[in-house]
Amino acid sequence: MAEFQGSRNIGLDLVRVTETTALAAGRWVGLGSVVDAHKVATDAMVKMLNTMEIDGRIVVGEESRLGDHSELDSGMSVGSGRGTAVDVVLDPIDGTALVVKGYPGAISVVGVANRGAMWVPPPGAAYMSKIVVDREAAHALVPECLHAPAGWTLALVARVKKKPVRDLMVLVLDRPRHQDLIKEIRAAGARVLLRSDGDAEGALVAATAGTGADILMGIGGVPEGVIAACAVKALGGAMVACLAPQSDEEREALQVANFDTRQILTASEMVVGDDIYFAATGITDSVLLKPVRYNGPLAETDSLLLRTATRTRRFIQAEHILDELENH
Repeated sequence: MAEFQGSRNIGLDLVRVTETTALAAGRWVGLGSVVDAHKVATDAMVKMLNTMEIDGRIVVGEESRLGDHSELDSGMSVGSGRGTAVDVVLDPIDGTALVVKGYPGAISVVGVANRGAMWVPPPGAAYMSKIVVDREAAHALVPECLHAPAGWTLALVARVKKKPVRDLMVLVLDRPRHQDLIKEIRAAGARVLLRSDGDAEGALVAATAGTGADILMGIGGVPEGVIAACAVKALGGAMVACLAPQSDEEREALQVANFDTRQILTASEMVVGDDIYFAATGITDSVLLKPVRYNGPLAETDSLLLRTATRTRRFIQAEHILDELENH
C-alpha cells in the first residue's frame, strides 16, 4: 500500500479529533444522560474529522452499536474530500455508560488506515468474540484459541509469560453471556477483572505491556473489534476474533450475507498493512490515560497516539483554552 500522501501530521490531527470529542463528552460525566452525552460527542467528532485533509470512509459506524443513525454511520464520508483516501473506524465515546455514571475507563478513539485496508463486516454484524494479548504473549495466541477451552489458552499465555496460570489477570466484560466463560477462567485458576463497559479500552489495556492485565477474552462489539485491531498491530500484540451473533435478527442477517460465523480473523486480517494510525483521549480516568480536567477557562487532556509503521507510542498532554476551542 502507498503511504499517506500529504498527511505528515495526520497523527496529530487525529489526536485533535479525540481531544475535542473528549472535551465535549467530559461535560456530561456523572450527569446520567446517555443520549445527550452521545449526541454532543458525535457532533464534536464529526466537526473535527471534517477539518482533516483526507477522503475518509467510515468502515463500521455508530448504527451497528446503537441502532440509530448519525453522520458517523458505516459508509459515510468524513474529511475535506481532498488528500489521501482512507478507511476510518471510530467511537466518540467508548463507554458512554461509564461517562454518564462517572465511572473510570471511558475514552474517545479513532483509527485510520489506507482505503481498502480495513475489514468490512457483513451487514447486520454487531458482536464478535475476541481474544487480545500484548507483545510478550503474541506468538502464543493461535486461531485455535478462539474455539478452545479458556484453560487451554490461558496455559499457553502463562507458559510464554513464565508465570503460573493463577497469576494471570483476565479482562472480561460483565455480561450475562459471559457467565460460562468466567466459570472456565476461574476453574483454570486465573483471576478475572470484570468491566462494566469500555470494550475498546479493555482491548487497548490488554495489548499494552505492563498494565497488569494479561489477556482480554469474551464477546464485544464489532466496531470495537476493528478499533482494537488497529491498536493491537501498532503495539505488537496479537488478536483473534470471529463474529458471534447475539440475536435471531443478527443470525438471520449473517445467513442472508452467507457469512461463516466460525471464520477466524487476526488483527492483520482485520487491518492490512502497516500504515495505520490510532488515537485515543481519556474522558474519565483509565489505566493508560488521565481524565479530562476542567479549570475555569482552561482544560487539560491526556492522549495516546500509535503508529504501526514505526511502532511509535506517544503520550500527549495538552492544555486547551476553552473559549478559543469552542469558537473553532
